Amino acid sequence: METTIALAGNPNSGKTTLFNELTGARQHVGNYPGVTVEKKYGTYKDNGSRFSIVDLPGTYSLTAYSLEEVVARDFLVNEKPGMVVNIVDASNLERNLYLTLQFMEMGIPVCIALNMMDVAETRGIDIDADKLSKLLGVPVVPTVARSGKGKVELMNEVVGSLHGNGSIHLDISYGNDIDKALDEIEEKIKAENFLTTTYPARWIALKYLEQDKQVMERGREVSPEFSREIEQIVINASDHLNKTLDTYPEAMIADHRYGYINSILKQGVLTHRQDRNRLQTSDKIDKVVTNRFLGPIIMIAVLIMLYQFTFAYSEMPVGWVEGFFEWLGGFTDARLSDGLLKSLIISGLIDGVGGVLGFVPLIMFMFFGISVLEDSGYLARVAYMLDRIFRMFGLHGSSVMAFIVSGGIAGGCAVPGVMASRTLRSPRERLATLLTVPFMNCGAKLPVFVLLVAAFFAENEAMIMVIITLIAWLGALLVAKLLRSTVIKGESTPFVMELPPYRLPTFKGLLIHTWERTWQYIKKAGTVILLIAIILWAMMTFPGLPDSEVQVFEKERATLLSSAAGPVVDELEHAHEHGEAHEEEHAGLSPAATELEDKLLAIDYHESEAALRHSIAGRIGTALEGVTKLAGFDWRTNIALVGGFAAKEVVVSTLGTAYSLGEVDPEETGSLSDTLVNAPGWSPLVALSLIIFTIFYAPCFVAVVCIAREAGSRKWGAFSMVFNTALAFILAVLVFQIGSILGY
Repeated sequence: METTIALAGNPNSGKTTLFNELTGARQHVGNYPGVTVEKKYGTYKDNGSRFSIVDLPGTYSLTAYSLEEVVARDFLVNEKPGMVVNIVDASNLERNLYLTLQFMEMGIPVCIALNMMDVAETRGIDIDADKLSKLLGVPVVPTVARSGKGKVELMNEVVGSLHGNGSIHLDISYGNDIDKALDEIEEKIKAENFLTTTYPARWIALKYLEQDKQVMERGREVSPEFSREIEQIVINASDHLNKTLDTYPEAMIADHRYGYINSILKQGVLTHRQDRNRLQTSDKIDKVVTNRFLGPIIMIAVLIMLYQFTFAYSEMPVGWVEGFFEWLGGFTDARLSDGLLKSLIISGLIDGVGGVLGFVPLIMFMFFGISVLEDSGYLARVAYMLDRIFRMFGLHGSSVMAFIVSGGIAGGCAVPGVMASRTLRSPRERLATLLTVPFMNCGAKLPVFVLLVAAFFAENEAMIMVIITLIAWLGALLVAKLLRSTVIKGESTPFVMELPPYRLPTFKGLLIHTWERTWQYIKKAGTVILLIAIILWAMMTFPGLPDSEVQVFEKERATLLSSAAGPVVDELEHAHEHGEAHEEEHAGLSPAATELEDKLLAIDYHESEAALRHSIAGRIGTALEGVTKLAGFDWRTNIALVGGFAAKEVVVSTLGTAYSLGEVDPEETGSLSDTLVNAPGWSPLVALSLIIFTIFYAPCFVAVVCIAREAGSRKWGAFSMVFNTALAFILAVLVFQIGSILGY
């Protein structure tokens, strides 16, 4: 049986980085608070032994204030790991040891990984790890998780402690008043065996004094009368402290914990070689980067550089991938006879899914750039700067992270963004956040934007992408203000955030993060998008044209061929037999044969278009066209947008399938961007209208389900679909109509 080892610590302590080093798992590591929302698992092997490693959410305390604290504490209590490796930021030792004391108060076996020793050294901080270990009575191992330094020594210490059962139960004195109440509550709890099968008696008493809602609710469920008796003792102690010291038990407990930590650090554990008040490198950079005036300018410049880097360096590999799928379409067309199977493979799979996979190189470059911003610590500064703006619109500073995770820069996902809103304590701010994060430019929308920008705004790709990003943010903030002023009224809560130090990202870490996100995109294209593409292909293929309409087109062909000269028809038939008729510029054909071929292709095109219009999807798209033409959308675009309700990537794949089914020669269609540029009804104005609609319309199906679940009501999921789509359509109509009036 594998022994379970839990990794726990404050956000930004390097916990998830150490997890990757120990397990080799490709987990995402972000240099900002809140990235680890759920616990993650991995395996560590050592001399034939296997250990199950669990990466718990980053937390500052074990008092159930946030979801992270609840998840971490519940795991420790219910799963009872053999050892907790407490990752401590050596450069912020006093604050980080606060969590360590709480582990020890629970009686959990603890081993301290004194991480970021390199950062502590650059700040002139010296730590005597051996003395700290002796004073606390638990193993302490210096580490640098980013480089893997100390991980072997750490695990050796963990294994040794496991065999020696190094559990220590810490009892801290919190002053006469608190200690008296603690002793009284503890005795009563032991006498009644109240919750003692789950928690230590003294720890339960502490949680009651700290007004821990989760523990108190559990106590009321088990024994309402006994819980009320304990609560009365707490009330009496609180009243006494308030009258005598103008404080309350929770604050007194926190003060004494920090006092205990200070008494340890002052015994030669912690020394500063330089003036501890001097400005650190990160502080000096922040004076410029987070400046009220320069900060936003730098942020916009960073965005422009990110998009410029993405488009400039991905152009060639994107061309390679598009060329591969064009070749694959031609190769398949030449070797399969006409029929449903050929149509499914070429139009449904190659042109549909291939259109989505064609953006893999661009997505990879985008994710690489975002990983650099994350791992360097810059995204945390973005959140800090945007907090002032968010408060103006009724949101919370913590909402920034939910927006960024959802694709605030580009390439995120609305689902984890919605889940990240759990960290907001105010129900109203949380609801406003989870209803607006779907407006961000998630990885699913990115292919749509890139397709349209490359087709119609190729000369200013980076700038247009920045404008799209700013529109998404501005729209989300304005909608949040509207919601907070109407259906979700309420006071705003204060925001406190830790800014991690700037770090030079490791190349290994960047590759892990880039590949993890890119692989998720590829998997989605190969599973969800593949399934939806097949379904939509079927909807765009069946029921097919009635025989009566097919005969009309056959008569047109017969009439055209009968009116042509015999030698011209023979020449064309010979060219078809040798595969020459569809070659570029009809090489080798006479002018008369070329003209005849063009007329036949026109009939084929009209027949394909009629079949597509007659299909289930075509009928839906045509029915909507009476309304959507106000925004410039034709029936083909309508089909794609309906499919986009399931997943936004489907918009690209469906457009590829729709225009493929409407064409007759896969070898001449070229890329989807070229097809749209040359297609009737398309223009830069139509593209802009579609971009606006895509930014704001209904979240994908999975995101809607998450919104309903997180909001605790299905009505909010339905609201997000209806409200977002109505808003998107109104904005798209305004853009198209105003643009048309101005002559664009």
